[in-house]
Amino acid sequence: MMVCMAGLEGVEQPRQRSGATAARWMPAVEDEQAFKALELFGNPAEGEVRLPSRPESAATARRLTSCVVLRQWALSPQTGEHAVLLVSELVGNAVRHTGARIFGLRMLRRRGWIRVEVRDPSRGLPCLMPVQEMDISGRGLFLVDKLSDRWGVDLLPRGKTTWFEMRVSER
Repeated sequence: MMVCMAGLEGVEQPRQRSGATAARWMPAVEDEQAFKALELFGNPAEGEVRLPSRPESAATARRLTSCVVLRQWALSPQTGEHAVLLVSELVGNAVRHTGARIFGLRMLRRRGWIRVEVRDPSRGLPCLMPVQEMDISGRGLFLVDKLSDRWGVDLLPRGKTTWFEMRVSER
């Protein structure tokens, strides 16, 4: 997978204002977009959400993850950042490498853990590749491997589920 801007390929670029300074991130706008995504696609913590296999779905998956992990589950900002980055990587793989028209996103929480799953109809297995400092692609699963506590792939009769889990502290 290609990693741009700390692994968040497909992130909308900030608009330039006159004076060549970038626009600031606006939490209210992000919240509004996240809530719109919940309305349109559903809550992945309540059941699998089906998203179209298009590059822009990575942004939708990031918004849904942020909304669930940070707001609904009230986990730490670092956990939220890592979960958002890793879901982006798994979605990017599903969009780029599976030929699917749709993929599924689901999030589960149990005591001390969260699990994020991306299901697609391909039985092709993702491959963790060695990463070199100057590589411009192929870092997605490397990031998943480094930032999650565990990850894997469950083969299904028709497709697979690629998932990662992270330990979380209970407040």
